[in-house]
Formats: sequence, C-alpha cells, structure tokens
Amino acid sequence: MDSKLTLTHAQTLVDEWIQTYGVRYFSPLTNMAILTEEVGEVARLMARQYGDQSFKRSDEAHNLADELADVLWVLLCIANQTGVSLEEAFLRNLEKKTLRDKDRHHANPKLHASNEEV
Repeated sequence: MDSKLTLTHAQTLVDEWIQTYGVRYFSPLTNMAILTEEVGEVARLMARQYGDQSFKRSDEAHNLADELADVLWVLLCIANQTGVSLEEAFLRNLEKKTLRDKDRHHANPKLHASNEEV
C-alpha cells in the first residue's frame, strides 16, 4: 500500500475494490444509512474509550481505527456515486474555513480557558 494516500487515490481504490470484489455499489440512500450506522459505532466506542461509559464484552473486539476506516470507506463510496472529488471539496472547504475563521477562534476567550474552567 502507498504510504502517502491522497483522497483521490482512496476514491480510486474503493472504486477498483467494488469493481473487483463487490457486485455493485449499494444505492446512495443505502450507503447513507450505512454511514449513519458506522458513525454510531464510532460514537459508541468514543463514549466508552474517552467518555464515562464502561466497555461491554461485545465492545472489546472493536477498535477505533477500524471503525473510523469504515466511516471513511462509506464516505468514499458516496462521493464516488455522486461525482464528488473529496480532495477538491476538502481543499475548497479548508479555504472557506480559513477565510471565515482565521481570527475568530483566536479571539474566543473560551478557547483559551483551561479545560477545568469551561
């Protein structure tokens, strides 16, 4: 595997995998439901690993990296199906956030307070 994976290359790898090993893409609506389910898995794991919930026996086999990769996989599928270049979209979104927020976060006193004060 390539050590420097671009989003464009990731989208290509997913498409090639679907074409080689899958029968076809699930419908975009089905993929949206799967994405919601996978994000829920990440939330459940985060609540147990970093929050106040304790692990259940059924959670012990799951790992955060794998769950995040599942989210990315489905997101890449949806992007492929809808003709979105995630690499281009991400760069445009980063520029938008930079223009909008370049001074806002530095001026926010809540972000400079210690975690105990918030």
